[in-house]
Amino acid sequence: MSDKIDQLFGYVQERCLWQFFSRSKDRQENIDGIIAKATDLLTGKELSLDTPMDKLFYADAKIMVADFKQRFPWVENTGPAQMRELMHQLKDRLVDIAITSSKNDELNHSLY
Repeated sequence: MSDKIDQLFGYVQERCLWQFFSRSKDRQENIDGIIAKATDLLTGKELSLDTPMDKLFYADAKIMVADFKQRFPWVENTGPAQMRELMHQLKDRLVDIAITSSKNDELNHSLY
């Protein structure tokens, strides 16, 4: 399973700029929102697109999920429960790298 997470994480690190917004709360919001929409898409759950932010997260998630399916054939054969777990672990790793372990002091600067 860690190999699959490594593949997904490598893709996100290489291709997705939404994880690198300038404030930690914006990074957290993007990571949470986009991973949640991507998880819904990957597991067949009905999507809620009620707010402009829902639509924004969906737009980024839709592209990411299409690329996941194209680059990683195993995604199509992964059950919903396992996919939810993979996406949860992906989100945890993104938060750790982009927020928790970040050495960027501006992420939490009070005037920024």
